[in-house]
Amino acid sequence: MKIRELLKISRVIPVLELDDVDTAPDLAEALCAGGASVLEITLRTPAAFEVMEAIKARVPQAHVGAGTVNTSDQIDRCKALDLAFMVSPGLHAPLAETALKSGIPYLPGVATASDLLGAIDLRLDTLKFFPATAAGGTNMLKALGGPYGDIRFCPTGGINSDNCEDFLSLSNVLCVGGSWVASKSLIKNQSWDEITRLAKAVNNGAT
Repeated sequence: MKIRELLKISRVIPVLELDDVDTAPDLAEALCAGGASVLEITLRTPAAFEVMEAIKARVPQAHVGAGTVNTSDQIDRCKALDLAFMVSPGLHAPLAETALKSGIPYLPGVATASDLLGAIDLRLDTLKFFPATAAGGTNMLKALGGPYGDIRFCPTGGINSDNCEDFLSLSNVLCVGGSWVASKSLIKNQSWDEITRLAKAVNNGAT
């Protein structure tokens, strides 16, 4: 499945920083029950790869991907786990070329028109807009939509229940990434029903 097809599955991609392997599958099931089955597990904890392996084993309906992919070694580990996708905070040509050769759908981050020129040179047309609110938010995405009408985005960074619909209403936005649907406090308290409710709210457009 190509990255653009993956981003059309759900209106929100939960961005998750997890270190508890035992509860990670429960969280994944709660998110999938809310229609948010494309899960980005950031590589910010030592347990991240183990967490992804556990989710893949117990929650086959989840599309498990790695976020904060910054090195070729991490790409190798993603390939070994047969992950559904990879996400990077920025766009670095050598890293992107390695990612594309891996065969895993890849979503690098961009924040400027210059970044977009680099993406186009690599034949990338589906990108993460990061950090979304700090980089100009919806106004920036509207401006980029003029000269780069064929590019589609997943804005991430500062997205929450108050502003996600503003981003999702844009024609060049496929989905948004955010942690509010499964915040650290909700995960710590194992509030699975509330996480399901929040995911459903976004997917139903009722935030």
